[in-house]
Amino acid sequence: MNKMVTVVFDGNVLHPDAPLDLTPNTRYVITIQELKSPSPDGDAWDVLEAMVGTVEASEDWSSEHDHYLYGTPKSNLGNP
Repeated sequence: MNKMVTVVFDGNVLHPDAPLDLTPNTRYVITIQELKSPSPDGDAWDVLEAMVGTVEASEDWSSEHDHYLYGTPKSNLGNP
């Protein structure tokens, strides 16, 4: 199970932004990564540029998005 959760650290405790569907009294491993906010002077292109390379997906994700989103058969576009 992998979940992405945004939290706020108050100096002592991490507070999730939304309720967590986790089993109480269970140990979990977490990875901490600072969430960088786009600069107030930035526009949508700046936000998109900051996101480049942050999503891990198959190389054919853009051409086969229906397969990955809806489970349709791969179209194999561009493949002989």
